[in-house]
Amino acid sequence: MPLEYRTIEEVAGPLMLVKNVQNVAYDELGEIELANGEIRRCRVLEVNGSNVLVQLFESSAGINLESSKVRFLGRSLDLPVSIDMLGRVFDGMGNPKDGGPAIIAEKRMDINGEPINPAARNYPSEFIQTGVSAIDGLNTLVRGQKLPIFSGSGLPHANLAAQIARQAKVRGSDSNFAVVFAAIGITHEEADFFISDFRKTGAIDRTVLFINLASDPAIERISTPRMALTAAEYLAFDKNMHVLVILTDITNYAEALREVSAARKEVPGRRGYPGYLYTDLATIYERAGRKITSEGSITMIPILTMPEDDKTHPIPDLTGYITEGQIILSRELYRKNITPPIDVLPSLSRLKDKGIGVGKTREDHAETMNQLFAAYARGKEAKELMTILGEAALTDVDKLYAKFADEFETRYVSQGYETDRSIEETLDLGWELLSILPTSELKRIKQATIEKYYPKKK
Repeated sequence: MPLEYRTIEEVAGPLMLVKNVQNVAYDELGEIELANGEIRRCRVLEVNGSNVLVQLFESSAGINLESSKVRFLGRSLDLPVSIDMLGRVFDGMGNPKDGGPAIIAEKRMDINGEPINPAARNYPSEFIQTGVSAIDGLNTLVRGQKLPIFSGSGLPHANLAAQIARQAKVRGSDSNFAVVFAAIGITHEEADFFISDFRKTGAIDRTVLFINLASDPAIERISTPRMALTAAEYLAFDKNMHVLVILTDITNYAEALREVSAARKEVPGRRGYPGYLYTDLATIYERAGRKITSEGSITMIPILTMPEDDKTHPIPDLTGYITEGQIILSRELYRKNITPPIDVLPSLSRLKDKGIGVGKTREDHAETMNQLFAAYARGKEAKELMTILGEAALTDVDKLYAKFADEFETRYVSQGYETDRSIEETLDLGWELLSILPTSELKRIKQATIEKYYPKKK
């Protein structure tokens, strides 16, 4: 039996100080028993001699310093895992939330995971088809990659996240594909949107959902992404599945981290966030990847809303450092009713060249991608000139580029949230748009490729 302590000294927000404690370690789980018999959970944040600082998972209301007892359980927070998790909805602490039975655990896994030996990592190289042209054609997602989506408040990142979760698949392999979806600090409305969308489309059968609501305690937000990644590691490395992990919204996670840091009276770093924000985010993001020893893999799409649309804000800034690129949503495109409003020019997937080409997508993919980027950039310039100087000042070629930019936004980028395009459809559409321009302008594509794929004018 674990020892019980009645030596609670102080409760301050989500933190509690317990004195004269023996043999307690960092990150250990504890239980607080209130005078009325209610049990609340906590974990050890700091050990200082015989004093420990614990963090509460629930509210601190009603904790009486005199009559409440604390016992430490000698283990850290873990998640019971089983293949039966697929198709289920859990809260941020891994408890079933869908009214179904508790999971009969095949094993229990520590939510902090185990570090992957860098020498055991395999390079991401297989193409994942999301069905979204702006991602598949231009900023390709590769199996084992971590590719964040930078959004702004009020932009439809939830719709895009649900679309990717529904449509994503690994081509050319009949292997099992699963989605682990973690919603951090979202509203009831958003939670309802995700659950009903997945149920309606049948995507729930291959999805594990962890939902932490905005009304839940801050500490639960800190454990939610780790719960999700633990479930993903089990499916990927124990069951050899390809797992896509979608985390939304990382901004809420960082805010919870700041809240706990402020309660601990730590010296703040940039904009009040703790100095270890980078390290903490890395402990989440770096759990993605492939292992040489395993068939399975974890591909990650973290989604965050940039405060004030500022990509130099610490959260997108540090996320961009750790991850392999970013997909940026644009408010300007959203105003034009382009759905999804992906701004392709500042977006980037650093591993895209590894996941495209012969045997993966198609031989013309790299060339058409470069040409579309170049043509769209020039088309946007032409449109800006048109705004300043008027259409008469543009050359005939510039007018074609301006037309290309408009067509590209309305047909290529804007496809709605229900359309699932194969990579062949995306590439063919790219060629169709490039045919607006004369072949002499396609300077980034080899002549042989143009002869093979350039649409013949009827």
